[in-house]
Parts: sequence; structure tokens; C-alpha cells
Amino acid sequence: MAKRTFTLTEAERKELLRAYRTCKNVATRTRYQAVRLYGEGYPVNEIEQITGCSRTSLMEWCRAYRADPSQGLVDKRAGGNRAKLSKLQIEELQQTLHQYTPKERLGPKASKADGQFWSVEDLALIVREKHGVEYHSRTSYSCLLRLCGFSYQKTEKVFKSRSQTQVADFEEQLEKN
Repeated sequence: MAKRTFTLTEAERKELLRAYRTCKNVATRTRYQAVRLYGEGYPVNEIEQITGCSRTSLMEWCRAYRADPSQGLVDKRAGGNRAKLSKLQIEELQQTLHQYTPKERLGPKASKADGQFWSVEDLALIVREKHGVEYHSRTSYSCLLRLCGFSYQKTEKVFKSRSQTQVADFEEQLEKN
């Protein structure tokens, strides 16, 4: 078994502890704690249990700390998604969706025959036409609909050949039995 070469000086240990206590970013706090515990000699499996990190991540964080003790452990992820539409474009889209029905805006290209309600397919078509943007995932369009103030409504399955009088008769028979 390889001997651990990563150890912390007392000053480094105190600095990591101070940084851990003052940091507000959860991901960065976890990194400070994991590297400090590893540098103090805690077993890797205990550090994994305490912090919830993997061995690979722990080793990467230790290397990053050695390379740059002051900024190596800071979480550099930007967060958020890669929005393809600007806020202004989304507001414009929202106004269009609330002002027009798919049939009014898309005509015969609307995905449903009646063209009364916006669908993911209709939204994809209008976003592509208006802004030249195409998302890879259907979920992205669903999120965009939600962002524009629309909610998902599951359609009711009703058979067109179904007779209301026959349904009423059937329900009446059920009640009698």
C-alpha cells in the first residue's frame, strides 16, 4: 500500500479550517473540509462518508490545493443553464404565446387540428422561426412553456363515437346492481 505523502502544516490546517467556517458556498466548504481531513491523516473511506465525495474527487481537490492553496478549492462553476434565448426574447415569446393561439400564429403548420392550445411542437416551431434557435431536448421546450406562464395539461381521452345516452344508461344500470 502506498504511503500518503500529502500532509498539512499547522498553518495550512488552521487556514483550511478558517476558510471552511467562513465560506458560504456549500461545494467549496465540502472541498475545504475534505482536503483538511485528508491532510490530517483521516482514512479515505471516513472522508467519503463525512463529506459525501468520491476518492477521485478528493485526490483532484488535493492536487488543486497543492497547485494553488488560496484559490485551488474555490468552486468555479458558473451555474445556470446555457440559455439560448435572452430575457428579452423570452418576454417577447411570452407575449406572443398569450396573445395568439397556435392556429392564429402558425396557421396550417399548427400541430393540432383545432390549434387552440400551445404544445411543445408548436413552441419548437415558433422558436425556430422567430429566433433561429433549436433545443435538443423536449424538456427544454416544456421548461420554456412553464417560464412563459403555461402549465402542462393532460388531454382527456374521449371516444367520439361514444353516445352520452348509452353512458347514462350504463351508469344507471350500475347503480341498480
